[in-house]
Amino acid sequence: MSYSQILGELERRYPDGAPAGINLEDLAQLKVQNTFNTHLDIARSMATIMRADMAAYDADSSKFTQSLGCWSGFHAQQMMRSVKRQKGTLEGAYVYLSGWMVAGLRNRFGHLPDQSVHEKTAVVDLVQEIYTSLRQADEVDLNDLFAELKTTDDRDAVIAKIDGFESYVRPIIADIDAGFGNVHATYILAKELIKAGACCLQLENQVSDAKQCGHQDGKVTVPREDFIEKLRALRMAFEELGVEDGVIVARTDSLGAGLTEKIPVSNGVDDLAAEYIKWIETEDVTSANPLRNGEVAFQRDGRLQKPSRLPNGLYCFKEGSGEDRVVEDCIAVLSDGAADLLWIETDTPNVSKIAGMVNRIREAAPHAKLTYNNSPSFNWTLNLRKQVREEWIAADKITAADYPDDNRLMSATYDSDALGVEADARLRAFQTDIARDAGVFHNLITLPTFHMTAKFMDDLSKGYFGEDKMLAYVRNIQREEIRDGVSAVKHQHEVGSDLGDNFKEMTGGERALKAGGAHNTMNQFENAA
Repeated sequence: MSYSQILGELERRYPDGAPAGINLEDLAQLKVQNTFNTHLDIARSMATIMRADMAAYDADSSKFTQSLGCWSGFHAQQMMRSVKRQKGTLEGAYVYLSGWMVAGLRNRFGHLPDQSVHEKTAVVDLVQEIYTSLRQADEVDLNDLFAELKTTDDRDAVIAKIDGFESYVRPIIADIDAGFGNVHATYILAKELIKAGACCLQLENQVSDAKQCGHQDGKVTVPREDFIEKLRALRMAFEELGVEDGVIVARTDSLGAGLTEKIPVSNGVDDLAAEYIKWIETEDVTSANPLRNGEVAFQRDGRLQKPSRLPNGLYCFKEGSGEDRVVEDCIAVLSDGAADLLWIETDTPNVSKIAGMVNRIREAAPHAKLTYNNSPSFNWTLNLRKQVREEWIAADKITAADYPDDNRLMSATYDSDALGVEADARLRAFQTDIARDAGVFHNLITLPTFHMTAKFMDDLSKGYFGEDKMLAYVRNIQREEIRDGVSAVKHQHEVGSDLGDNFKEMTGGERALKAGGAHNTMNQFENAA
C-alpha cells in the first residue's frame, strides 16, 4: 500500500489517536520502512521478479541479468547501492551466494576449500544476513525521505518519491552445493534457505561426500536419477513453503568430471541409467582377460564388459566424453527434473564452445537457458588473448611467430597492442555475446569480493605501511568515495544512526538525545554524497 493508504488505514483504526499519544504519521513511516514482513515473503516476491526477468529474456536476449558473488551482507548492500546510483534502477541485478566463499570465509571451521566440509547452516546464515543488510538500506533511504517530508513545502512530490521507492532487496541465487547429504538432507537445507529468503537454488551433480570445486580435478558425478531426485526435493520444498515461482538451477560438472561412484541399474533400454552407463570406460571380458573374483561386469552391445575402476572403487568415464555427457545431463534435468535454468561448468571462457553445447541442448529443449559462471578461476586475459591469436593465425592476419603462445601473452607490453586491445573488446562484449549466442540468461562472477578484498587490502597496506601513510587511505579511498558519491563515506549514517535519532524523537520528542547534532563529524561530508 502507498504511504497515504497506510496512514488512512491507521486513522480509521484510531479515530481518537493511537494509544500513548503515538503519532500516526510516525507509525505509517515505520510500516513503509519495513519493506517485507518476513524473509519468506522476500522469497515469494523475488521468485516472481525472477520469472518475469526470464520471460523478458526469452523475448529479447539483450535483457540478461547479472550478479556478483558476495560473502557478506555489506558487500551485497554496497553493490546494490552502486548499481542504483549509476543506473537509476536495480532491474536485472541479483546477488550470487557462493558456496566457495562460504567455505573459504564464512564458516566456524576456518578457511576451507570448496569441498562441502563446512557447516551447512553457514549458507543459511549468509542469506539471512544479506537480506537484513538490503532491508536496512531500504530503511535508511526511506528514513531520509521522511525527514525531507517533514521540512518540504511540496509534500506531494516527496510522497511520490516514497511511494515510488525501489527496494534494494533483489533475488539471490543460492549455492546449495551437492545438497550436503542425501535427498532428505537436501530437502531440509532447501527449506531453511527458502525461509531465509532464497528464491533460487543452485544444485550440482557431484557426489555430496566427494564434492570438489568446479575448477579442480577429482570431480565425481552421480547418476542422473540420483540428481533428479534431489531436484525434486528442491521443488517440493518451494511448493511446501508457498513459493510456487521458485527457480532451480541445475548445474552439471560433467565436462571436467572423469569419474562416477556407481553404476546405476538399467532396464536394458534407452533409460537414464543406460544413457549414463554407455560413457563408462570398459574392456571386454575374454579368455585372455577373464573376470576375476570381486570384479564387476555388465552386458553392453551384446558383449560382457568390465568397467575401468580405480583403487578407491570409482569408475572412469571414456576420455573425451565430457561434452556429450553435459548435453545429456542438461536435457535430462529439463525434461525429468523440471529444472528452470542450466549451469554448465566450463574449463575456459569460450563463447563458441558454450554455444555449441547449448545449440545441441536446444534441439531437444528449445527454451533452455543458462546461468554462466564468469569465473575468476579462468585467466581471462591469457584466455582471450590466446583466442584472438589463434583466430588471427587461422585468418592469415598474423603468423605464429608474431606472438608467443604461452604466459608471456600476459605481459603489459600487449595491453596497448592490437591483439590486447581486441581481447579487451571481447571481454567487454563477452556477457552480451553469450546471452545472445549461447542462451545465457544470467551472468555471474562467483568470487569477485574475495579477490577485491585481497587486492584492496594489499593496495592500502602497501601505501599505509610504506611511504604514503595517511595519503594512501585518503587518496585511494576517502577522496574517491566523496567524488563518486559513495554513501558509505558517511559511515554513521550508512549503518543507521539517523534511524536511531528519528525513533528516539518519535518516542521521546524534545527529550530525545540524538547523535546527529552539530558536533557529529559526519557533517563534514554533508555535501559529499
